[in-house]
Amino acid sequence: MNHAVHNKMVSFIWSIADDCLRDIFVRGKYRDVILPMVVLRRLDSLLEQSKEKVMQELSFQKNDMGLVELDDKGLQDAAGFVFYNTSKWTLKTLFNTATNNQQILKANVEDYLLGFSANVKEIVEKFNLKAQIRHMAAKDVLLDVLEKFTSPYLNLPPHDRQDPDGNIMPALSNLGMGYVFEELIRKFNEDNNEEAGEHFTPREVIELMTRLTFEPVKDRMPPVITIYDPACGSGGMLTESQEFIKKETGLRADDGYIYLYGKEINDETYAICKSDMMIKGNDPGFIRPNSTLSTDEFAGTSFDFMLSNPPYGKSWASEQKFIKDGANVIDPRFKVTLKDYWASPRMRMPHPDPATASSCS
Repeated sequence: MNHAVHNKMVSFIWSIADDCLRDIFVRGKYRDVILPMVVLRRLDSLLEQSKEKVMQELSFQKNDMGLVELDDKGLQDAAGFVFYNTSKWTLKTLFNTATNNQQILKANVEDYLLGFSANVKEIVEKFNLKAQIRHMAAKDVLLDVLEKFTSPYLNLPPHDRQDPDGNIMPALSNLGMGYVFEELIRKFNEDNNEEAGEHFTPREVIELMTRLTFEPVKDRMPPVITIYDPACGSGGMLTESQEFIKKETGLRADDGYIYLYGKEINDETYAICKSDMMIKGNDPGFIRPNSTLSTDEFAGTSFDFMLSNPPYGKSWASEQKFIKDGANVIDPRFKVTLKDYWASPRMRMPHPDPATASSCS
């Protein structure tokens, strides 16, 4: 996505906040609605074409098979993705059939959110979207927000589409989503003097790191590849690594040869990363929330490659207790034995001063 198209999309999304949320939310809280709605619409638009198949599969499982617990695999196959929605609604049908009764609309939207598979429900919870839906309904703007996000001039999925005027709207890739996310965060925080750059690594840096990591060994790749980012943000490094390997080696990620793992401490960024993993057919269960330093979610797992852009310079004092007990390192991940000039093993320890040490989230 070029910068002109990217800026146009950001402006359109920002106009939703300005048109619908002004005086309903303080400016710094626009993000609480806009970011989850962008992710939700991105997922929703992908499920529109397979909606009928999913409903047929749901009827088959409940009425013909008499299943009490639904079969995830059957519903995923019907949807064509690792996520699905079993309610009768899409965001478009919610808007098209809505009346001016905000309470009925709120109930229908809540029913729609409950119809999602568990992996999407977790994203909804991370964004606290249900609370925002209730607030918008109470302030009589929920229908307006739905109208904006179902506009035929907004293209959020990762494939091209024509607008009503016959113009091609480019696909929104994972990196494109990262840029949109970054710019929206910047706008949301401009009055709060907060940093947005800590959430997203620029495309040029990601491309360089990916090439430096994989170019030297592209002809010697293992048949199954695992890649880990301990501070994965919105997932740009992971997905770009996957694309580089597919392009340079011919390995097909959709055949299960490339597995992406990551951790992210920021709930919003984690939710965006996880949703994009689902869109690309990767296992979203390999993306975990919370801090890499305090919890080892992948204990006992080794990876072929690791690349990351952690938040250097941030204090890890609050998490030191998970790593060290006095002078003793208690987390085996941070015990590294190297050889000195005389080939004698020497144990490397974390920096003794948490205030000046680097950490990854």
